[in-house]
Amino acid sequence: MAAAIDTAEARRALVRATPRQLLIDGRFVDALSGRTLETINPATGEVLATVAEGAAADIDLAVAAARRAFEGGWSMVKPVERQRVLLRLADLVEANFDALVMLDVLDMGVPVGTLAPRRARAVAMLRYYASLAVTVHGHTIDNSVPGEVFAYTLKEPLGVVGAINPWNSPLVLSIWKIAPALAAGCTVVLKPAEQAPLSPLRFGQLCLEAGVPPGVVNVVPGLGDAGAALAAHRDVDKIAFTGSTEVGQSIIRASAANVKRVSLELGGKSPNIVFADADLDVAVFANCGQNCFAGSRLFVQREIYGEFLQRAAAYAGTLRVGDPLQRDTQIGPLVSQAQLDRVCRYIALGKSEGARLLVGGERMTSPDHAPGYFVQPTIFGDVTDTMTIAREEIFGPVLSALSFDTMEEVVQRANASEFGLGCGIWTRSVDTAHRMARRVRSGTVWINNYSLQDVAVPFGGYKMSGYGRESGFEHLDEFLNTKSVFLTTR
Repeated sequence: MAAAIDTAEARRALVRATPRQLLIDGRFVDALSGRTLETINPATGEVLATVAEGAAADIDLAVAAARRAFEGGWSMVKPVERQRVLLRLADLVEANFDALVMLDVLDMGVPVGTLAPRRARAVAMLRYYASLAVTVHGHTIDNSVPGEVFAYTLKEPLGVVGAINPWNSPLVLSIWKIAPALAAGCTVVLKPAEQAPLSPLRFGQLCLEAGVPPGVVNVVPGLGDAGAALAAHRDVDKIAFTGSTEVGQSIIRASAANVKRVSLELGGKSPNIVFADADLDVAVFANCGQNCFAGSRLFVQREIYGEFLQRAAAYAGTLRVGDPLQRDTQIGPLVSQAQLDRVCRYIALGKSEGARLLVGGERMTSPDHAPGYFVQPTIFGDVTDTMTIAREEIFGPVLSALSFDTMEEVVQRANASEFGLGCGIWTRSVDTAHRMARRVRSGTVWINNYSLQDVAVPFGGYKMSGYGRESGFEHLDEFLNTKSVFLTTR
């Protein structure tokens, strides 16, 4: 982290310098109601900043600004000009990255020592979507209509996009929503999570500095009512949402008012399947280390189940949980008191339903941890498929370990979930790897790795984990309409 923000006073100055009003039509303004919300540092429980709290009336203003910008020229800007703007924005994000991610460290507790890959990903996304801006094209079609008829298609920007993000990874998710929309020629109203609005607001400011015209990118922090107003707004052409399945379902219902396009990246209960021939050292680290229990439904083949859990519990006990500003911290706090309460409820359910607690299982209450929202890395063994902790998304450092005997059995059990976001497979057998990859119903399959992502590779879910794809060529299509044209030449 740059020395300029390595002191407490420098971090306070960074927060003070960050916009805390709504970004609407190129200007930072107070909410019409005058209301504000507090964003909390989850490592200390202290108020980090006070931010304008947008509501339905502010959403109306932001959508109107986005519509004017779309109709007023942004949709007709030449692709190479949109590309230049995105490349300038990429340069600005790269130059300001340390400050941007420090806002995420303070706002939602991501450990500073885990940020290096985020720099590469954030800048790469902007440059990748800049490259796609000049590739949009239709097709000429050899048709069977009688006479001399020329048929072709046009790809046209959808219009005004409402983007709604959760609190995890605020900067990267903001880029992931806004950059492809701009590349396609759309305008955006972003409603960031109320728990972590600072880096999205600063990113909106950088958009203006990069030459994005007023009204093309609007950022309106607020509570759930602001998101609901955006989802239901009749002048919004598309909603791009990342978050819980429950909220995603409400967005689908709201979209019916004007039959707007919707793409959803929703919850998951991803199976991580370890076969007996796997490299156990690598599999243990991936399940309990840098990925912070992302594959929270762990299936281990019975002949190695005991050994694997012993290793996993030992490793989890060594993980450094604490101040996200310390470089050796591996797991930071949960984002809020509400999320801490949620995770603790699930841990209590695991105990009451008969799972065997192997490690962790408590809120951390030492003097260094008590003011914040910290929970011990937790592993449950002897979990069954019907237990709540094996079925529902927890979104915390809680791993549920189940045993299996055969490939046929684990495929059936892995697929017996309403979710289908991702799946990990650990095996030395190429045959097992390919057979499993075809049979599990998940949008992404990781083999002998977990959580790898690339901006050129599509990401999205099956079943109740959502629909639509982010990243790759498919992502740009989410923001485009296809128009068919028939021209009679004589």
